[in-house]
Amino acid sequence: MRLGWIELRSFRNHEHTHIDTIPDGLTVVVGPNGEGKTNLLEGVYVLYALGSPRVSANAALVQDGHEAAYARGEFDTEAGRVLVEVEIPAKGASRVQVNGSAVRRKRDLRRQVRAVLFGPFDLPIVIGDPSKRRTFLDEAVTVLWPLKEGLLTAYDRTLRQRNRLLKEWDGSGAPLGIEAWDEELIRAGSALVRARHDAVERLGPPSSEEFEYLAGYELAVRYRPNVWDAADLEGGFAARLAERRADELARRTSLVGPHRDDLALEVRDLGARPAGSHGETWATALCLRAGLASAVTDELGEPPVFLVDDPFSALDPARRDRFLERLSGREGQVVVTVADEADVPAHAMAVWDVRAGVVDPRGRA
Repeated sequence: MRLGWIELRSFRNHEHTHIDTIPDGLTVVVGPNGEGKTNLLEGVYVLYALGSPRVSANAALVQDGHEAAYARGEFDTEAGRVLVEVEIPAKGASRVQVNGSAVRRKRDLRRQVRAVLFGPFDLPIVIGDPSKRRTFLDEAVTVLWPLKEGLLTAYDRTLRQRNRLLKEWDGSGAPLGIEAWDEELIRAGSALVRARHDAVERLGPPSSEEFEYLAGYELAVRYRPNVWDAADLEGGFAARLAERRADELARRTSLVGPHRDDLALEVRDLGARPAGSHGETWATALCLRAGLASAVTDELGEPPVFLVDDPFSALDPARRDRFLERLSGREGQVVVTVADEADVPAHAMAVWDVRAGVVDPRGRA
């Protein structure tokens, strides 16, 4: 799939940006820091994700003095053209239309378009606590299989209800009704564990391949589920719950399930988080996103739009050149931001200069 054009209005520092030609291959967005390069990629990503990976509230996306921001763009996919229009009010939920019809569920859009975004905000996937890696796992599940988004909400809802029951119980023994919530936790949790397992099976090998090309040695990507039994996952889940029943009653919270999963990332047979250098942890995060983009390509049969923000700040020149070579060889559209003119390769299909939220494609008459 490819993005044919994009328009941003009142989006962060982009008063009005309209780019009517986005080529296949590598596009480089260049300009000093703080001029709007990241904001541009964020605006493109909103057309897929309907939200920002940088902030949780819409207000930050809306330019001062305006009540709403707007992002519009048209994707060409194997199934046809998809026009996405997003109105982002400073207060309240965004309003989304696809081909002129209102969309209420994210998965209804994500079934039609795909985008993968890397940025400095991805570093906590490697060096942060396990919740950051679980979030990445769930992002991988939803971009690979949008219809499985319901697995996440079903498990979260069940976990909250079960935790409430445990927290509010002040009697002796187990709370009344805990067995029913055990069954729901096992059902929803097992489905989520299988989806995460399958996602890592898809993205792990291409991530390792990217890292080995970049660094010259292996990155191991392994799913570490809190509960796993390949022969009988539900049975293993139930047995583990029974083992931890007394601990759960004492601590009044659920101690078994995918909310305690992790993703193991290892370089040179050591954990990337405690033992990796800054360059290695950065490269790990970068290669995880590149591997996910490759996994989406394999799953769909067409590449997602791959957005790469400021990838070179922690890479030495040799690794920078190798990663640029990989980006240039990818299928589909790749848009990468750089602050230094020296990082703009001669073989880029397009170069866009950005100053104060104004995008100026080079070569324009």
